[in-house]
Amino acid sequence: MADYQYDLFVIGAGSGGVRAARVAADLGARVAIAEERYLGGACVNVGCVPKKLFVYAARFAEDFRLAAGYGWRPGRPGFAWPTLLANKNREIGRLNEVYRKLLEQAGVAILSGRAGLIDAHTVSVNAEPVTAERILIATGGRPNVPDIPGRRHIISSDEAFFLNELPETIIIVGGGYIAVEFAGIFNGLGVATTLIYRGPLFLRGFDHELREQLAAEMRQKGITLRFETVVTRIDRDGDRLTATLADGQRQGAGRIMYATGRKPNTDGLGLDKAGVGLDADNAIIVNERYQTSVPSIYALGDVTNRVNLTPVALAEGMALARHLYAGAPLTLGYDNIPTCVFSQPSLAAVGLTEAEARREYAAIAVYKSCFKPMRLALSDSTEKTLLKLIVDRASDRVIGAHMLGPEAGEIVQGIAIAIKAGATKRDFDATIGIHPTTAEEFVTLRKPFA
Repeated sequence: MADYQYDLFVIGAGSGGVRAARVAADLGARVAIAEERYLGGACVNVGCVPKKLFVYAARFAEDFRLAAGYGWRPGRPGFAWPTLLANKNREIGRLNEVYRKLLEQAGVAILSGRAGLIDAHTVSVNAEPVTAERILIATGGRPNVPDIPGRRHIISSDEAFFLNELPETIIIVGGGYIAVEFAGIFNGLGVATTLIYRGPLFLRGFDHELREQLAAEMRQKGITLRFETVVTRIDRDGDRLTATLADGQRQGAGRIMYATGRKPNTDGLGLDKAGVGLDADNAIIVNERYQTSVPSIYALGDVTNRVNLTPVALAEGMALARHLYAGAPLTLGYDNIPTCVFSQPSLAAVGLTEAEARREYAAIAVYKSCFKPMRLALSDSTEKTLLKLIVDRASDRVIGAHMLGPEAGEIVQGIAIAIKAGATKRDFDATIGIHPTTAEEFVTLRKPFA
């Protein structure tokens, strides 16, 4: 066997890379990890974590208003964006150090700098060669901003986390998680918000009925939604930006943010030099063992552009490390992965949508409930919570669960365990609910809809 400096060299210290490095080191492997920006990757620094903090901040405006129905007489609340920004940055800095300590305690060597492949067993870090028996690429993804006239005036979600000041108005272009979540964030923080999406309805892939209900709720909260609309160019006049639309209309805003998807971080890694194959979207092609076209080089997480969720990258990193250094089988499954859009209200799902289930199964039963949640009972809010269960009639197995409403992610996470375990509708019916809660609705649905 060749004498390598490390057993495993990881490029990218995001969720998947850090998990793989730590687990491999704990199992006795000699491990190094290289990161050129920040420990924790996009999720910790410009993704899940700061976004959720911003979501919490945005919700307070509505909480203050709802409090009046419960007898509270708060004064006129004021919001300080610099305070939120400073506190967010401090928390992210704390998490960066947590990641560093976790790696150091596991015995992982941390190399700061840009890494690239030289060959199947050699990596260059800051122009210095490092050898390893195996190399893992876990460089994640980055915002994909289209090349349209005026592109230089656009911000992405990365920049949105570091704005010096809040604009009075904003246009957000896109129809995925990030666009919908930031529309709720900016609107909740007092920014006049318009969401523009080229398709007929945002959040493609989620249950259609919940998507429609969310659109109605967002409009009710004051967000302007413009579907089947395309921006063709962006111009600046002083501090004012103007978006020209395909139909010739023009709309102004203080900021224009694009959240039109993400693309794999594969540029400049020397993949072609090492012979690593890419697909049409420049994502790294891997087999069921996370191997690339070069057997000693592996890849996982968003850089492979398969299931781009932080918990998936974490699970892949753990599974791969245990497989390589403990001989564990690779049994990670990609079915019934729960997910949540932290919109306002939030939308969470696990399993098949109603449309998917109708295509896949001969006969299904759909159970649903739409109601005003108890938290809003003493307010003038018209917001509705919507829940759905999809059941295969032949086996009685629950094959999908969907929720739009407060804390949807917290509730559906528990439902996901039951669905992953193969629970039937009879199991749900036999479960005693916690009263009074929204979650109990999932075990009290009795009559299927036609």
